[in-house]
Amino acid sequence: MAELASIRCLDDNYAWLVHDHGCTLLVDAPEAAPILAELDRRGWGLDVILLTHHHDDHIQAVAEIVAATGAQVWGNAADAARLPPLDRALEPGADTELCGQPLRVIDVPGHTVGHVAYHLPQAGLAFTADSLMAMGCGRLFEGTPAQMWESLTRLAALPDDTLICSGHDYARGNGGFALAVDPGNQALKDRLDATLAGRRPAAPATLAEEKATNPFLRAQALARPGEDALASFTRLRAEKDAFRG
Repeated sequence: MAELASIRCLDDNYAWLVHDHGCTLLVDAPEAAPILAELDRRGWGLDVILLTHHHDDHIQAVAEIVAATGAQVWGNAADAARLPPLDRALEPGADTELCGQPLRVIDVPGHTVGHVAYHLPQAGLAFTADSLMAMGCGRLFEGTPAQMWESLTRLAALPDDTLICSGHDYARGNGGFALAVDPGNQALKDRLDATLAGRRPAAPATLAEEKATNPFLRAQALARPGEDALASFTRLRAEKDAFRG
């Protein structure tokens, strides 16, 4: 059975390790020291680094970690020019294998146009970085609302028991906004209270829990009269950008 480890990096980033069949993969490389320390603590080597997108806080430690471990680097072929040198360029929509189990590469533009997510269906894990986030979604730096909504819809089609491993702990901001637009949501209140009290981490959470507590996955339920799901999502994303709660 695959082992999952979350690693807090920088101010609020998550990096993720998966160990299975004597093989270890890392999703994103924000900061070398805590990642290398966790590998050492567990006695794991590192075989592959999977990169979700090109932002510095997800790739800046790649060279140091590769030098220390000899790991290969895999990432989106379409965004290779903005990523560290890739040993394997992956095509979104393609299925491959890593650490003895299937790996699905999912195209999730919106936060950036080259963003991908990784789904390990056998392990029930999805690494969504800055696309689908705990109680939120990433800011649209490059993509359009329509692209992000399509990306979220694609991720929402995964099995409900999939663990969503996102790229940041933005629980206070994301949760505060979610409560502002969905104040009657008891599941959201319970999740946010437990997270802010330290009784549980912001991530991972099951997809079912995200569907129940994440306003961007609840865009249809939160739609105003005359809005379809995309229009509701577009409004909610603009409101989140302006939110100062």
